[in-house]
Amino acid sequence: MPVPLSPDEAKAFLDSDAAPAVYLDLLDAVSFRTAGAALRLGVFEALADGPLPVDQLATRTGTDPLGLRILLDALTGYGYLTRTDGRYANSANTTRWLLRAAPGSFAPVLSVWTALLTHWWQDLESSVRTGGPTGDFYAWLEQHPDTLADFQTMLRGQADWLAEEIVELLPVPDDARSLVDVGGGHAGYPVALLTAHPHLRATVVDLAGALAQGARTVADAGLTDRVELRAGDLFTADLGTGHDLVLLFNIVHGYQREQTLTLLRRAAAALRPGGRIALLEPLADVPERPAGTGEAFVRMFSLNLFHTQGGRAYGYDELAELLGEAGFTDVRQQLLTRSDTDHLVTAVLAG
Repeated sequence: MPVPLSPDEAKAFLDSDAAPAVYLDLLDAVSFRTAGAALRLGVFEALADGPLPVDQLATRTGTDPLGLRILLDALTGYGYLTRTDGRYANSANTTRWLLRAAPGSFAPVLSVWTALLTHWWQDLESSVRTGGPTGDFYAWLEQHPDTLADFQTMLRGQADWLAEEIVELLPVPDDARSLVDVGGGHAGYPVALLTAHPHLRATVVDLAGALAQGARTVADAGLTDRVELRAGDLFTADLGTGHDLVLLFNIVHGYQREQTLTLLRRAAAALRPGGRIALLEPLADVPERPAGTGEAFVRMFSLNLFHTQGGRAYGYDELAELLGEAGFTDVRQQLLTRSDTDHLVTAVLAG
């Protein structure tokens, strides 16, 4: 949580050289790591029903009372907790966002980024020196089922928020019959499209671990008879042929240019002539909207992609060029209103 500063203190750090601004980054980095530890230890969930003293909270979380008290005091200083008469409680913001049962909970996102920054970012310098990732991100996810589950929950949460707008923006002809979602293991977008278009069927291709949540999503929607979940590698799995629509949502940013071109060509081979491809991406072309966190997120996300997967946030012109090389035409871009960073890019397979 951002370090609480008075206006004069903030000015000293941000508007002058009177103090090193990086000091605030240090405090914020420790704040983030502290919140991640509290999430993993179950502190926030243990306080969901009300305030507790240290000894009772230590019993509930299986932690050392002294170590826990020091952690709790840090969390209080950063605003995640409050303390009254020796009893600790979740702050209003923590209750709203970091309890897993809260609507739109941020807990899965915090869990995933804590794992990334503690396990992967220790050797950031190595990927910058060598020009490639230091491991296999998706293989690592498959080996860490709890993080994988939170990763898919995070993506599903994004889908729940964006799907309604995407369904409105994405043209689906009345005679369309099938779509294939490449890498959309949580199945949130196919479910939304099939709900809006009862004549459609869908195939979702992803790794087995990713499809576990997709199976629940499809079952909960009552669409098991219209959705096939196909486990496999995105570069080798059978995508089928003759589809009307291919979804590549939050996928191509994980790959280098030649790999992305391979995926786009595989998508083209899976489509009928005149079929459509749709990409959902946080593009490097950050829109000029009112000041916010959008640009900072895209730059951070692109660096994380490069380090963990060798990918990056692509610019629209780059994607349009790649789509053209893969045989697509009529490339169009639409910035979503529900996101400061996400763009829907569509193109049609030349006949």
